[in-house]
Amino acid sequence: MNAFFSYIRDTFESFWANFVEWLAAVFVEPWKLVSDDFGTYRTIIEMYMDSFGFWGWFFFVILMILNVAVIGGLIFLLVLLIRRLVKYSSKNYDKAKLIAEVQRLNKELFFAIQEKNEVLKLKAESLGLEDPSLVEGDKTSVVIDTFPKLGAVDLKYKDKDTDFITPVLDREITLEQIAVRYRYFAASQLGLFYDIDLVRVLFAAMGTVKIIILEGISGTGKTSLPYSLGKFFLNDVAICSVQPSWRDRTELIGYYNEFTKKFNESEFLRAIYEASYRKDVNIVILDEMNLARIEYYFAEFLSIMEMPNPSEWYVEITKTADEMNPTQLVNGKLLIGQNIWFFGTANNDDSTFTITDKVYDRAISITLNERGQMFDAEFTEPLKIPYEHLRRLFDEAQTNFPLSKVNANKFGKLDDYVVSKFRIGFGNRILRQIYTFVPIYVASGGTELEALDFMFASKILKKFRSLNLAFMRDELSALRAFIERTFGKNTFKHSLNQIDDFMTRA
Repeated sequence: MNAFFSYIRDTFESFWANFVEWLAAVFVEPWKLVSDDFGTYRTIIEMYMDSFGFWGWFFFVILMILNVAVIGGLIFLLVLLIRRLVKYSSKNYDKAKLIAEVQRLNKELFFAIQEKNEVLKLKAESLGLEDPSLVEGDKTSVVIDTFPKLGAVDLKYKDKDTDFITPVLDREITLEQIAVRYRYFAASQLGLFYDIDLVRVLFAAMGTVKIIILEGISGTGKTSLPYSLGKFFLNDVAICSVQPSWRDRTELIGYYNEFTKKFNESEFLRAIYEASYRKDVNIVILDEMNLARIEYYFAEFLSIMEMPNPSEWYVEITKTADEMNPTQLVNGKLLIGQNIWFFGTANNDDSTFTITDKVYDRAISITLNERGQMFDAEFTEPLKIPYEHLRRLFDEAQTNFPLSKVNANKFGKLDDYVVSKFRIGFGNRILRQIYTFVPIYVASGGTELEALDFMFASKILKKFRSLNLAFMRDELSALRAFIERTFGKNTFKHSLNQIDDFMTRA
C-alpha cells in the first residue's frame, strides 16, 4: 500500500507541475518577450538629441504623438470589442427572458379567453338568450374574440328590426321643409344658428356627393354642423380624430394583429359597420382631416365611391376566414352603404397639408368663415326619417327642378371663357355634380343662380389659387365683368367676392 500511495503522490505532483508550466508558457512566457529595459530608449535619445535642431525636435514631437495615438487606438478597440461581447451576451439573455415572458402571456391569454367565454355564457343565460357558444358552431364567440367592437354591434342588432315607423306628416315632408326644420331645431335646441343658404347648400351637397369638406377658421362651427345634423336625424355622429402620423388605410380602419389574434378596430370601422345595419342617415366626422395627407389614408374610399354602381362599393377589411368574421363582412369585405356620409373638417394653416384637387373634385367644400347670426326660433323636434325617403326626395328634385337650358347655356359660356383665359375647365365629374346639385338646392328653397354661384366659387375659383394671381389683375377684372354681363350685377355674389379677394392679393 505504501508503494501505491507513493505512486499517486508522484503522479499528481508531476501532473500539476506540468499543468502549471503549460499555463506559464501560454500566458506568461509571451510577455517575457516585451522588453522592460526602458533605459535603452533613454540612451538612444541622448546619443542623438544634441544634433536634432529645430526640425528634428518638431518631428520627434509628432512621432511621439502618433505613437501615443496608435497605442490609445488599440486600447480603445480592445475595450470596444469587450463591450460588444458583453452586450451580445446580455442580448441573448434578454431574448431568452422575452421568450419566456411571451410564453407566460400566451398562457394567461388562453385562460382569460376561457374565463370571458364563461362570463358571456352566464350573461346570455341571464338574458334568456341561447348560449352563444352553441350558436352557429361557436361563431359568435369566435367573432367577439377576434372583432370585439364589431361583434358587439352584431349582438346589438341581432334579431332587431331597424325599420322606421314615422308619422304621415314626416312621410309627406319636402326638402324645403326639412331644411327649415333643421335650422329651427339647431337654433332652438342646440343654440346653433345657421343661415338658410348654408343649410340649403348642406342638403344639396348631401344629395350630390358622399364626402363633404368643411373649411374655415377655428370656432366657426365646422364640427358642430354635422354634429347637429346627427342630432336632428336622431342618430349621433361618430367623430374620428385624424392624427398627423396617418400614412395608410390601416390607421383609418385598423389591422389584424397576428400576435394577439385580434383585429385592432378603429372607431371609424365601427361606425361604417354599424351603418350597414341601419336604415337612417349615418354621419362620420373626420376631424382635422388634413393634419395628414387625405389621399394617403383615405385613397381607397375616394376610389371606391367613384364607381358608378353603388353595389360595388366594397372595402376590404380582413383576409381572415368567413367563420371568424362579423356578420356583415362578405369574404372579408364590407359594403359601404348609401346611407352614410363622410364630413371632414379642415383648417388651412402651417400645421396642415394642402387639400389636393383630387380630393376637392370628389367632394363638395363648404367654407365657414363667420358664425351665424342669432334669430328667434320656435322649439322644434328632431326628425326621424329613413334614408330611402331622403334619397327619394333627392331623386324627385332631379325630375321636378332640372337645370334650365337658359342658365345651362350661360354657364357653358362661362366655362368656355375660363378655359380660354385661364386654362382651367370643368371635368365631366364636376359637370355631373353641378347638374345634380342645382335641382336639390332649388328643391330646398333656393334659386338656380345661387346654386351655380356656389358651385362656380367652390369648384372652379378654388383652382385659381394655383395660378400666379399677382400678374393676372386685368384678367380677373375682365372675368368679373363677364360674369356680371352674363348673369346680372346682383347675382353670383360668392364668386364676385372671391374674385375681389384675389384682386386684392394681386
